[in-house]
Amino acid sequence: MADLLVEIEGHQLKLTNLDKVLYPETGFTKGEVIDYYARIAPAILSHLDDRCVTFRRYPNGVDGKDFFEKRCPSHRPDWVQVALGPGDRRGGIDYCVIGDTASLVWAANLAALELHTPMSHTADMTKPNMVVFDLDPGPPAGMTECAEVALDLRDALDSIGLRIFPKTSGSKGLQLYLPLNTPHTTEQARSFALAIGQVLAKHHPDRVLTDMKKALRAGKVFIDWSQNADFKTTICAYSLRARPHPTVSTPVTWDEVEEAANDEPLSFEAADVLARFEELGDLFAETQTLEQTLPALG
Repeated sequence: MADLLVEIEGHQLKLTNLDKVLYPETGFTKGEVIDYYARIAPAILSHLDDRCVTFRRYPNGVDGKDFFEKRCPSHRPDWVQVALGPGDRRGGIDYCVIGDTASLVWAANLAALELHTPMSHTADMTKPNMVVFDLDPGPPAGMTECAEVALDLRDALDSIGLRIFPKTSGSKGLQLYLPLNTPHTTEQARSFALAIGQVLAKHHPDRVLTDMKKALRAGKVFIDWSQNADFKTTICAYSLRARPHPTVSTPVTWDEVEEAANDEPLSFEAADVLARFEELGDLFAETQTLEQTLPALG
């Protein structure tokens, strides 16, 4: 079955090259990519909707050439919504807004395996509704070390009355989201992430750093505070990743993070995530509603 005409939410879509293998190591096809996104739609859409989505497309699979696509394609259906977001020196550009299952399946049909989102909604890109701490391990550090740092971050923020929510990056690290959902600026979010990271680096200089120089990262976990800039994006919860296997950026529990700190594996593929969602629901749902306020620095 190469092509298929389907109707989703009253919109007709032609799905193409469904048998094409996009993950050669596992044989995971484009049809399976589309099926995953269609089935995970009830979870992922609340995290995509009302945000300027950047696609990372792999038309010839994860072993082929890829490209980031910020500008929403001109050949998009007229029912795919767009919003103005950061562009270049010539001004802003129109990004795709993926707010329904039909738009999500349309994006998957473009082989947009990865869906990246900013910390803010479309109304004002300088006013984030969350802070992200992106934990990036420098080899030989890995998930175990990321989990240890995540627990330290959780405890540090808990001591000042703030809650964070963990998810895997779907690649090699962890990402921690601190919901705001109250008025803040990008500079406040960025400065706060850096300040907290510096506190941890001061207490654990042997395993944590906030310096962006890659040469310094060996064996340590880099807390990437810069992801909170208004022009930066982070892989969306429940997005596939372009790895040898169809891994997913997966919301996890703190119990699972604690197990990972004790060397238990913490990685999930598409089928795992669908089963987890059916059993656990959306572990990231509260990031959209929990209201928190960042303390003043200094």
